[in-house]
Amino acid sequence: MASDVHRNFVLRDENGEETSVYSGKIPRQAALKAARRLDPAESESQASRTQFRLREKGTEKLHICEGWAWRDEAPPDKPDWMPETITEANVSKEGVEHLDEL
Repeated sequence: MASDVHRNFVLRDENGEETSVYSGKIPRQAALKAARRLDPAESESQASRTQFRLREKGTEKLHICEGWAWRDEAPPDKPDWMPETITEANVSKEGVEHLDEL
């Protein structure tokens, strides 16, 4: 697959219901976008880790990730429209499963 092609990943809950769609060239980009939607902690060390699953649209691949989010100060060279505090996130890939139902 070409590296400049964006792929779509659907957030999937425990019941198999699919809600939000995130895009990225690689699964990590989509996972970081999903992690930024988590409830942020005051610092990275205080952030609780949450497991979530992203299904790559058009495939049977289910990417399992652990993500966490925290509040941080915006960089000093931030644009005018950016708020003083921003949400940072990080993810750790736990593995890939293949679904039988698709």
